[in-house]
Amino acid sequence: MSKPKVGFYWCAACGGCEESVVDLAAGILDVVNAVDIVFWPVALDFKREDVEKMQDNEMAVCFINGAIRSSEQGEMVALLRKKAGLVIAFGSCSHLGGIPGLANLYNKEQVMKTAYKDTVTTVNESNTYPVESYKAPEGNLTLPSLWNTVKTLDQVIDVDYYIPGCPPPSSLLADAVNTILQGKLPAKGSVLAPDTALCHECPRKASKPEKVAIKEFKRPHEIIIDEEKCLLSQGLLCLGSATRSGCGWVCINGNMPCTGCMGPISRVHDHGTKALSAIASLTASNDEAEIAAILDKIVDPAGTFFRYSLPASLLHRKYEAPKEGGK
Repeated sequence: MSKPKVGFYWCAACGGCEESVVDLAAGILDVVNAVDIVFWPVALDFKREDVEKMQDNEMAVCFINGAIRSSEQGEMVALLRKKAGLVIAFGSCSHLGGIPGLANLYNKEQVMKTAYKDTVTTVNESNTYPVESYKAPEGNLTLPSLWNTVKTLDQVIDVDYYIPGCPPPSSLLADAVNTILQGKLPAKGSVLAPDTALCHECPRKASKPEKVAIKEFKRPHEIIIDEEKCLLSQGLLCLGSATRSGCGWVCINGNMPCTGCMGPISRVHDHGTKALSAIASLTASNDEAEIAAILDKIVDPAGTFFRYSLPASLLHRKYEAPKEGGK
């Protein structure tokens, strides 16, 4: 009996999701023995043409990580959707847009200008920028076009399931593969992780006061963090109350606050707004000016509360007024 065929693909992301697969360590041998990996270009010599030659739905499942922000990525995920019976958005970037999604606070021109001109280490006296097409002696050379808006995977193709995290815990990947092999799939659209808030399972929850009242928000480098005490009660921006569990408390065990990479539980539609609301409600004041002063200590609110989820949020991206002529 042939083994189920599995694929992995990497879009706009840092590569941490691929490390998650490798972090299965000896467990990856169990995966390899149970399935046939037919597409994993970051690790093995596969090409786009290998996917094009596949029959529709030939792959049992394809794990796609990374946000979608270029024409090439859009084409590849559409092709993989056609060739895979199941598509799983693997990691924060494909699930919610991830850190690459913060580019939606700017337009494409601003992003390119920052990358190729304005950074301190950039020397570009001729103001040279990448172009999509260039006529060289060898022929016409082309690059994919960069989209103005970073998108989540399910804003581009139909997605069956989601595995959250930045990167996703290896245990969730192993559980997902086993679930697929056993045919015990939950309802389509499910997030394959516990549907409880991290705060409820936090190893420090016993030290959390019944009523947290924050007079000053602090950043981790500004204090000596108590390794036993609730991080939020120490004035640190821990987003565990608004974030899904299943990460194994990696940040908490490292004595750092939760930054929200696992995304929201199923009853929350906008993770960033939920986190913002939860934190704002903890300010220890009823005075408007004092509340403003307390919240003013939060550096980069957009990057803090929408770090992993801006493209999936109600905000989606920074609004840009239409140019003259409607273009």
